[in-house]
Amino acid sequence: MKTLIISLGGSIIIPAPDKVDVKFLKKFRQLILDYTKRGNRAAIITGGGKINKLYNGFAQKIAKIKPIDLDWLGISFTRANAELVRSIFGDYAYEKIITDPTKKIPARGWSASGGKTNKKIIIGCGWKPGCSSDKDAVLIAKNLGAKTIVNLTNIDYVYTADPRKVKDAKPIKKMTWDEYKKLIGGKWIPRMNSPFDPIAAKLAAKLKLEVAIMKGTNLDNFKKFLGGKKFKGTIIK
Repeated sequence: MKTLIISLGGSIIIPAPDKVDVKFLKKFRQLILDYTKRGNRAAIITGGGKINKLYNGFAQKIAKIKPIDLDWLGISFTRANAELVRSIFGDYAYEKIITDPTKKIPARGWSASGGKTNKKIIIGCGWKPGCSSDKDAVLIAKNLGAKTIVNLTNIDYVYTADPRKVKDAKPIKKMTWDEYKKLIGGKWIPRMNSPFDPIAAKLAAKLKLEVAIMKGTNLDNFKKFLGGKKFKGTIIK
């Protein structure tokens, strides 16, 4: 039995403030169900999405908002997205979202040593300010003794520079945690654009985790990853 930790980017779930990507979620749901029917477990941690960015913008137009309060706004949207994802899995998922990734997972059979369970899917969300939900995925991995996280985000690879700003930015297929941390820096800013947030990266490096970063909407590619086949993305370890 394998336990896969998935950091599901909020912009994949909600690509626009007024849109939930229903087509993606239908396919994602079936892919995860197929994966767990083979005896595996999946822990899915959701991000906030474009509506989070919209609300942050509204708040900042009204007053000067502290970074910690912007983080709390974001956490509320990660929870809403977690409830959405939990609901589409119905009885296949544990009935409560995981809001504290450091506590013992209450679902039966969900421990580092495993065990029998009829709920092979759990859904989690943001927990505390000062980082993105990527860190919660790392904390869940630590809690469950998992060694691999897949980060479904809005880019195909980690690049040498922001490809939206630098034309000759090159994709990186494999890199070390030291190389990654040097590339993105170590400071967290609410709603910052980074493939895997710097606070999460620091902890993942300490725990010697492997993180696969890939474009979340390319589910055929994700399926290849799940099957142990060659896939399009970046491995950090």
